[in-house]
Amino acid sequence: MAGPYDLNDARAYAAWRERKLDTAPRRIEDIVVTLDDPRQLKTAERAGLVALNRRCNMAIYVSRTGADPDKEIPRRLGRQLGMTTLDGHWLTDSDGISPISVMGAEQRGERKEFIPYTDKPIRWHTDGYYNTPEHTIRGLLLHCVQSGATGGANRLLDHEIAYLLLRDENPDYIRALSASDAMTIPPRTDDQGVARAAQPGPVFSVNDDGTLHMRYTARTVSIAWNAAAVAARTAIERILATPTPWTLHGRLEPGMGLVANNVLHDRSGFTESPDKRRLLYRARHHERVASV
Repeated sequence: MAGPYDLNDARAYAAWRERKLDTAPRRIEDIVVTLDDPRQLKTAERAGLVALNRRCNMAIYVSRTGADPDKEIPRRLGRQLGMTTLDGHWLTDSDGISPISVMGAEQRGERKEFIPYTDKPIRWHTDGYYNTPEHTIRGLLLHCVQSGATGGANRLLDHEIAYLLLRDENPDYIRALSASDAMTIPPRTDDQGVARAAQPGPVFSVNDDGTLHMRYTARTVSIAWNAAAVAARTAIERILATPTPWTLHGRLEPGMGLVANNVLHDRSGFTESPDKRRLLYRARHHERVASV
């Protein structure tokens, strides 16, 4: 790792740490940007989303689109922010955008077996933690068409803050979590055999542009951790289990969305009613949100 993420460069880290803590938002309201139409951003609207992602890797938007189910909303918003390469995989629609809902899951084949397509809570994670390095998910966009009757809220934590808290506690945690085999996701099998091989990789890595990337899941079933990373994993779990001043909490309502550099997030369980069938669109991108 280089710059502030170099464990041997205490000066660069100290300067970055001071700047990070001075500017990190502590209320969900601090990361909200109001948009007229996400499909056609105004200059100031785009600047607001970019600035927040540069500062804390995430922004919440509120727009006038309401319950409009147009998939072009997240697609065109992503393009305007430099997020052009959608990560299409076996659970996305053919256009690379996933409708996240419970209603109709039976008609979506294997999707119904996966927690995002149920009303159950989802533990802390970053998206695409099972992807190969060449398909790393650096940008995430969630757009709400309809919220549920109750529940379905998210907690958000900037992964740079998680890194900071871990490094302050013990720099060896960062060293262990940066190993190429720190966390291994088990293979996925289907009727034909192994559909995806086991995927080892680091938890923390640095992108080509010098920004920090985090790959993490709080799942416990079959996840293999390098022996050297076990203590660090326990520390992550403890940090995420205890609300920090920088842990943000909120629920997306129709017309709202999250634009992020794949920060740590979770989701509470939820209930639905006949007129409150939860539907979100999820777009995963190989690019981060544009920095300018």
